[in-house]
Amino acid sequence: MADMIKKATRESYGEALAELGAKYENLYVLDADLAAATKTGVFKKAFPDRHIDCGIAEANMMGIAAGMAATGKIPFASSFAMFAAGRAFEIVRNSIGYPHLNVKIGATHAGISVGEDGASHQCNEDIALMRTIPGMTIINPADDVEARAAVEAAILHDGPCYLRFGRLATPVFNDKETYKFELGKGVQLANGDDVTIVATGLLVYEAIEAAKTLKEEGISARVINIHTIKPLDDEIIIKAAKETGVIVTAEEHSVIGGLGSAVCDVVSANCPCKVVKIGVNDVFGHSGPAVELLKEFGLCAENIVKTVKEALNK
Repeated sequence: MADMIKKATRESYGEALAELGAKYENLYVLDADLAAATKTGVFKKAFPDRHIDCGIAEANMMGIAAGMAATGKIPFASSFAMFAAGRAFEIVRNSIGYPHLNVKIGATHAGISVGEDGASHQCNEDIALMRTIPGMTIINPADDVEARAAVEAAILHDGPCYLRFGRLATPVFNDKETYKFELGKGVQLANGDDVTIVATGLLVYEAIEAAKTLKEEGISARVINIHTIKPLDDEIIIKAAKETGVIVTAEEHSVIGGLGSAVCDVVSANCPCKVVKIGVNDVFGHSGPAVELLKEFGLCAENIVKTVKEALNK
């Protein structure tokens, strides 16, 4: 599938906002001097009166978004994940999460695939941080089709949402004509009885490719796409644990506090089984080409195949 179309989900985010601006007149977009990078500039061009550049002041931007939400508007506060979840965490917690305001946080440039920007910008802790905020919905779309659908789903959801988007162009594997996004529901992409691969974000496509390789080697791998990490689809996880007995999680995030941890919480409480987590193993990233970094940190189909085999052998 070398000719498969690739697109960065941050681009999908910006384009979706611009398309939905006409449909939802109470939709506003805020950014922190990064409209070109987060792609909110597309919305700014279409709806200049509903775009606010807050400057390099992310915490203040979150406070402004909270105030706008309190007046009935639907604000999307946009910045890099490192700044939206990291630098502004206290304001997100106290001014958005605590009063449960209808603010949507569009966090781009998440994970190792930020590439050359290096460790200071490669946020691998954001999902863990956002999971700790009561009532926060967390969405991590896998491709262009899912990202666009996720933006509208966030608009329709009443309450704070954290949407995670990537910088790297990734394969578009969902069919926009048939795809349906359902908040809080996982999507089974492949059947399997020997092992389940639970993935999120750009690792979903890698999981699909890994399952194909495993099938050629006689291993039947179920693949589940978890686009909504909170609230997690407990039902699909428990079913997989009961029917396959082994789960491998894959995410472009720290193995601490992300998708893998969420899956372990569900499995340990309902149907204990072996769970192996693929992610960033409690280390900082470093500068380098995105694709090479993903392979270096094991965030690729090859390592998923290797990890599945090791888990089954044990």
